[in-house]
Amino acid sequence: MSEPIIRVANAPCSWGVLEFGLEGQAAGYAQVLDEIAATGYAGTELGDWGFMPTDPPALRAELDRRGLTLMAAFVPVALKDRTTHAAGEGVAVRTARLLREAAGEECFIVLADANGTVPVRTKNAGRISPIHGLTEPEWETFADGVERIAAAVRRTTGLRTVFHHHCAGYIETPSEIDRLMTMTDPQLVGLVLDTGHAMFGGGDPLAMLRHYRDRIWHVHFKDFDPQVAAQGRAEGWDYFEAVRHGIFCELGKGAVNFPAVLADLKAHGYSGWVVVEQDVLPSLGSPKASAQRNRDYLRSIGL
Repeated sequence: MSEPIIRVANAPCSWGVLEFGLEGQAAGYAQVLDEIAATGYAGTELGDWGFMPTDPPALRAELDRRGLTLMAAFVPVALKDRTTHAAGEGVAVRTARLLREAAGEECFIVLADANGTVPVRTKNAGRISPIHGLTEPEWETFADGVERIAAAVRRTTGLRTVFHHHCAGYIETPSEIDRLMTMTDPQLVGLVLDTGHAMFGGGDPLAMLRHYRDRIWHVHFKDFDPQVAAQGRAEGWDYFEAVRHGIFCELGKGAVNFPAVLADLKAHGYSGWVVVEQDVLPSLGSPKASAQRNRDYLRSIGL
């Protein structure tokens, strides 16, 4: 039996194109796509709405010119507030239509909480306790929103939705991830395994792989620097301060056991995308150089 093919992408967030609107000027989409292709990646995620062209033929032409595949787009929604669900559904469906028309039916909507917008979660990222979590009614509202949006995306475009656990949002810790997976339809809602956010949130990427094997439809490779995390805990940094200090370091320089994660993915027939994400601010060095080192590292471990 042939080994499953895992393709490797990078994402605009590795060039400082972040949904948080932090300080600094990020590169434009043409430069980002040029550098993703030049550093040896086969695909990209969409980035914030409007970062890349929103006309499907124009977007497809930009991707084809560089030999890149588009496979996913991140959609944040403040899901604990039911009044946001209709607007969130609209954004997700609009984005899914762009993906479908520009890149086909194998794309994903990467749904997430509106990370970084709730002060208590942003302040305590990486050290969340139950007192910072959702109430029982809020859990019901949150899960309803996830399923509503995923169902609308499937109904209107046929695309699948994966949920992105993420620090500085309400789904960060292993218990929170487990609660959401338990409360949502496994045929409707998948899970993004993000290795860096898993560790920042107190989890183990390998344990997540084994526990949610059938729910993990998409994978983000992000590393995590435990020394930065320890300093952040000692000094009370919030999520954004941790990012500024490089908590998501280059692959192979942190605590994530990527060889073991990759071996597990291959052993169990994963044939989707691995997307490198190294969240950076525009002032943090050269994204292209980091992207090249990250790609070289992945080749060194057989990917």
